[in-house]
Amino acid sequence: MIKTLVPQLHFAVSHVKPCIQLAPNPNYFKTEQSSNDYISSLCKQSLFKQALEAFDSLQKDTNFGVKPSTYAHLISACASLRSVEHGRKVHHHILANSFKQDMILQNHVLNMFGKCGALKDARKVFDEMPERNVVSWTSIIAGYTQHGQESDAVKLFLTMRRRDVMPDQFTFGSVIRACSSLSSIELGRQLHALVIKSECGSYLIAQNALIAMYMKFGQTSDALGVFSGIALKDLISWSSLIAGFSRLGYELDALDHFKEMLTHGVYQPNEFVFGSAFSACSNLQQPEYGRQIHGISVKFGIGRDTFAICSLSDMYAKCGLLCSAKTAFLQIDRPDLVSWNTIIAGFAYSGHIDEAMSLFSQMRHLAWSPDDITVRSLLSACTSPVTLNQGMQIYSYIIKVGLDLDVAVSNTLLSMCAKCSDLCATFKMFYEMRSNADSVSWNTIFTACMLHNQAGEVFSLFKMMLQSQNKPDYISLTNVLGACGEIASLEMGNQVHCFATKTGLKLEASVTNGLIDMYMKCGSLGSSSKLFDSIESPDVVSWSSLVVGYAQFGYGEEALKLFEKMTSSGIRPNQVTFIGVLTACSHVGLVEEGVHLYNTMKTDHGVAPTREHCSCVVDLLSRAGRINEAEAFVNQMEFEPDIVIWKTLLAACMKYNNAEVGKRAAENILKIDSSNSSAHVLLCNIYASENSWTDVARVRSLMKQRKVKKVPGQSWIEVKESSHVFISEDSLHPERDKIYLMVEELRLQMLDIWYFSISSSPPKVLFYHNSLPSWKITIVLHSNILYKSTLTIPQLRPCGIEFSFPFLVPERCVFQVDTSFLCDNGWLKLY
Repeated sequence: MIKTLVPQLHFAVSHVKPCIQLAPNPNYFKTEQSSNDYISSLCKQSLFKQALEAFDSLQKDTNFGVKPSTYAHLISACASLRSVEHGRKVHHHILANSFKQDMILQNHVLNMFGKCGALKDARKVFDEMPERNVVSWTSIIAGYTQHGQESDAVKLFLTMRRRDVMPDQFTFGSVIRACSSLSSIELGRQLHALVIKSECGSYLIAQNALIAMYMKFGQTSDALGVFSGIALKDLISWSSLIAGFSRLGYELDALDHFKEMLTHGVYQPNEFVFGSAFSACSNLQQPEYGRQIHGISVKFGIGRDTFAICSLSDMYAKCGLLCSAKTAFLQIDRPDLVSWNTIIAGFAYSGHIDEAMSLFSQMRHLAWSPDDITVRSLLSACTSPVTLNQGMQIYSYIIKVGLDLDVAVSNTLLSMCAKCSDLCATFKMFYEMRSNADSVSWNTIFTACMLHNQAGEVFSLFKMMLQSQNKPDYISLTNVLGACGEIASLEMGNQVHCFATKTGLKLEASVTNGLIDMYMKCGSLGSSSKLFDSIESPDVVSWSSLVVGYAQFGYGEEALKLFEKMTSSGIRPNQVTFIGVLTACSHVGLVEEGVHLYNTMKTDHGVAPTREHCSCVVDLLSRAGRINEAEAFVNQMEFEPDIVIWKTLLAACMKYNNAEVGKRAAENILKIDSSNSSAHVLLCNIYASENSWTDVARVRSLMKQRKVKKVPGQSWIEVKESSHVFISEDSLHPERDKIYLMVEELRLQMLDIWYFSISSSPPKVLFYHNSLPSWKITIVLHSNILYKSTLTIPQLRPCGIEFSFPFLVPERCVFQVDTSFLCDNGWLKLY
């Protein structure tokens, strides 16, 4: 459970870092004993390079023999330097002199080869050993663990147990670390049980390894259980726990244990502990905590440590304190590549591309060679067309130094191009790198198509991906499903659904949620609801997709019921959920309830209102005819009203004939977008309704000056795997005549239209209708003479009826026909 941390952390500081005194070099002696003593003395003073140089010199100038203890010191020196070359030379010298090796010396050699990563040499020495003890097994297991061959380490441990060799705490420490890397929680628990069963259950090395393992698996309660059972904790115990909590997102727990460690007064935190504490502060966005810990690090003498300052600088940058981040960076005497990357990334991710580029230039001026991390950080800051110039400069540098061969760098370049340039340039870059493309590359180009509103291109790319060596993952399918929903392609969505089921990717939560959203956008509410019901534990995205879908298709009451069911199930709604709920209230006319939900979003559910939520409230009030309230709401918003909000208000003003507010709304739209066609047209209509013809002429003149043209509406339909696109008054489709004929027939059927004809002598009107109930007909003829007559007919056949007027019918007249049919409760008027 996360513990509450008070804003002021009062830490105890009671230790000073001790100084290490090196012994002076001894004189060089010319006897065998003095030579061995001299080499051993150098090794004991950690002067390993000098000891190996002395060993080489002695072998050239004298015939003195080397004692076993000296060999052991030399082997340890090679292990400390991680010098396999010197290690092989010393080992060869041992073998060449026919020196009878004992098990202790062989264990030294085995340990040296393991630490140097020469695992084949280590395994050869291990296999040739006539006798082995627990140290031998531990050395070879540790070597495999330290160099990424964890499976071999575990196999050796199992062989060791089958041969009845009892592990010690060092063996357990190595094999538990191997288990952590293999991500096998079951094996880890078995090892934990074996540790408890053995005599090593109270040994610190095994216990610390268990804490680190459980933290890596995210099992914080198990890690705390082991930690609390340690009688005498050391710095590694505390460091493993603090680092684990910080990495897993339990930042307050990490800081609380950091404070508790200092309170004991016997532990001196190192740079890694401070690094974890700074990371926790940055994740919490609490620079005040970071400043306090910064002061403590200075008191402990770690204030200028490169690793600690890198973490400190990163913390300040992520908290938005870029000046403090740069100040901390400048405290490093000799910044390394990691330090430069940290400060450049801090400015880049904060959107300060110019400052990041300046630091990049300084870095190169100081003869540092930027790596892939450097350029990827810089490219990530190029997120809009205004930063395209900087992005192309970085691109040129990448080509110059050959970093474009790195797939990760190429993918970041592709993403930069998609955000800063047009889709054609992005496609060109993608095809240039296509031979080295991975799944990230494909997903990036999918995202680029969606970003540039070219959802149709996603389908052809998806087919190409299926034919490539890269197979779609859940991110790919999520993008393709988004494209299906964007153009309402239900047929393609069904195919993707089948593919997801066949490949097993449907089990991914994001794919399932993408399917629900796709079916909703395609209007297949039944399929979406059925898929939702099949989910064992739907998350907030699943619920939100369903709520928004029902709301958008006019099922407001169903959307509100889903929202109530969602909250009662303990699922916390997010911003998208409230967009759906407010839309539902707008469609069903629940104005007061919608306003109440908006007002309680943050207080009751912790969701801060956005501009989209404000737009929903404006629509809610406008639909209900509360135009003045809607305008007042717009004027008191925390956000600057965008064009969507003003258009919503303007449309309502047209519907409810509120010319005063409508003019203000239209004028605000034109301030944002002076070429907006709908605003010009609606403003003309408002002025015309007031007979303000001068203003109408002025607006139309402005439209001509600005060359404003109304963008025609567009729709499409899929027929036999082919998409047919239509625009308003389309005359280009090859089957336009048949289409218009069918559309007119459907229109007449939907409007329940009467067909009639006029004969001048004698004057008659012949009416036709295609339905069969009993009808009462009221006919009104609008001409110079107003004539009205009502006729009730028991049964109207499709053949029609004749109705004669008592006067001559003018050639130009308007007929108004009101109809109603007879029902059980009387006459029901049809409109």
